[in-house]
Amino acid sequence: MQKPSYLPFALLLLISVLGVVIPSVPTQIVTEGINSGDTAWMLVSAALVLLMTPGLAYFYGGMVNNKNVISTMLQSFIAMGAISVLWVVFGFSLAFGDSIGGVIGDPTSFFMFRGVLDGKPWSLAATVPLVVFAFFQLKFAVITPALVTGSMAERINFKSYVLFMVLFSLLVYAPLAHWTWHPKGFLFEMGVLDFAGGTVVHMSAGWAALAGALYLKRRKSHVEANYFPPANIPFVLLGTGLLWFGWFGFNAGSAVSASPLAASAFATTNTAAAAAGLGWVLFDAAKGKKVSALGFCIGAVVGLVAITPAAGFVTIPTSIFIGTIASVISNFVAHLRSKSSLDDTLDVFPCHGVGGMVGMLMTGIFASKGVNSAVAVEGLAFGETGLFIQHLKALVIVSVFAFGMSYLLLIVTNAILPLRVSEEDEKVGLDVSQHDEFLVDA
Repeated sequence: MQKPSYLPFALLLLISVLGVVIPSVPTQIVTEGINSGDTAWMLVSAALVLLMTPGLAYFYGGMVNNKNVISTMLQSFIAMGAISVLWVVFGFSLAFGDSIGGVIGDPTSFFMFRGVLDGKPWSLAATVPLVVFAFFQLKFAVITPALVTGSMAERINFKSYVLFMVLFSLLVYAPLAHWTWHPKGFLFEMGVLDFAGGTVVHMSAGWAALAGALYLKRRKSHVEANYFPPANIPFVLLGTGLLWFGWFGFNAGSAVSASPLAASAFATTNTAAAAAGLGWVLFDAAKGKKVSALGFCIGAVVGLVAITPAAGFVTIPTSIFIGTIASVISNFVAHLRSKSSLDDTLDVFPCHGVGGMVGMLMTGIFASKGVNSAVAVEGLAFGETGLFIQHLKALVIVSVFAFGMSYLLLIVTNAILPLRVSEEDEKVGLDVSQHDEFLVDA
């Protein structure tokens, strides 16, 4: 039996009591200007985005070895619990509260969701209740730290991961969301376009994943070059299907209305994923490899990542190019990673980090006013350089911040709770050593 840990439970009790002391009862629920069709679509979209996190659990869980399936999947599921509570307390405020210098939101703006039920709709989502927008955005905040786990799989202490996830959400994700999506955020004011999170979600997760892989160093099996096959390829296929399905809410939902723009983002999302899945396996075939289920699944996800920042700004035929190019670049980077000593267990940086950066640059190239009137300056392909230059600047800023802050948070987390499990726990597997659970056929 492990040593009792009272503090986390005490914190949850304190938050629970706060929920009674500060119930945030609405005085008058705003209904003026609310569109029932948009509201219904955004509720569905929020549910679709939440489904992506269990999808990610299956996607990651199927790729690790059979001693670490439950632990890897639980790292995604626990995010749905921890981040959901944190978001209500002050996470939403940090991301979308009153801007403090264009850098972060005032944590008291919506503390304990005060004013969310009766508040005026968000300025960029004026036809849906504020609470719907808040919970739609919550689902993005949930999946982002879950994405990071793939780089540190099979060797991270579960308690330490939860602490890092909370710190990452508050100090990396929330500022990036504020910079990019708040009307007074400094990247927003620079004119940077990120339709659904290529910068906020995928680049931040990718750079944090690289920091984690470097900080935790290599697994013993990686050092000894002991190859363990993926535990369950059908899990990966199932996870990919759930991710692809949920991504329609992720991207089309970011139109924040049931509109032609949502339909356009829906179409570009599907097309880029299809092209990228094909691109990955055909690129493999061109190198003399066999077409694999794992390859198609990884490629499709890379396409979904790359189209995310561009989904509501580019045309449908352009999304074929974006998906194909992103899959080839990520495939190449993953190959380079496999030849190096970097132990990014599930290639999170090559897929999400690189895919997000490719998508961000592609947005700077192909964004069109004809698709979305919110595009103030068109992309490089239309003869204008301003947007592309701003995206290059933002790429550098976000990369340095996400990597540097994540690495610092890993140091802080490790000083409080050791991040790396013992060699014996790693050998036994995290399912047993961290959770006293195991697969029946393990």
